[in-house]
Amino acid sequence: MERKGIFTIPNILGFYRLLAFPFILWFALSGKENLFAVFLVINLLTDVADGLIARAFKMESEFGARLDSLADIFTYLLAFTGIYIFRLQDFIPHLTSFIAFLVMMSLIVIVSLIKFGKFPSFHLYTTRIGGYIQGGFFIALFTYGFITPLYYLMIAWGIMSAIEHITIQLIIPRMRSNVKGLYWVLKDKNRGNQPIN
Repeated sequence: MERKGIFTIPNILGFYRLLAFPFILWFALSGKENLFAVFLVINLLTDVADGLIARAFKMESEFGARLDSLADIFTYLLAFTGIYIFRLQDFIPHLTSFIAFLVMMSLIVIVSLIKFGKFPSFHLYTTRIGGYIQGGFFIALFTYGFITPLYYLMIAWGIMSAIEHITIQLIIPRMRSNVKGLYWVLKDKNRGNQPIN
C-alpha cells in the first residue's frame, strides 16, 4: 500500500486514537477524572469524524477499516475502565444487563479471532448506529451523569447488533470489511456472490 493511501485524514484520526490510548488510560488510573473525560470525549468524536470523512470523500479502505476497528476496541476499553474506576456505583442496579452487554461485545471479538484469526472490521449499519448511541451515552455519563433510558437503549441496540454481527461471522467463509448487514450478506449468498470487500 502506498504511503499516501495510509496517511489519509480518517487514518490519521485512527492513529491518534491508538496513540492517545496509554495517556487516557494513565488519566483513569491516576484518578484524573476530568482529564480522562475530556480526552475520552475527543476519542469518541474523532471516531465519528473519521467514518463520516471516509465515506464523504471516498477514503474508505481495507486498512482504514481494520485500523478504525482496532482503535474502537481500545476506545471502548478506556470507556469501560473509566466506568469501573469512576462510575461503578451508577451501574450496580443495572449489573445483569451490563454484564450481558459486555459478554456479547466480547463474543464478537472472540468469534472473529477463533474463526478468522483477525479482529472484526464489519462496520455494519447497526454497529455504526450503535456506536453513535454508545458514544452519546459515554459522553453523557462522564459529563452529565447516568441517563437510564439512554443506557437501556444502548444495551438493547448493542445486543441486537452483536447477534447480527456474530451471525454474519458464522455464515461467511472469510473475513470481510465494511459489510452492510445480514440482509446484504444473505442476498449475496443467494446470488452465489462472495465479494472480497
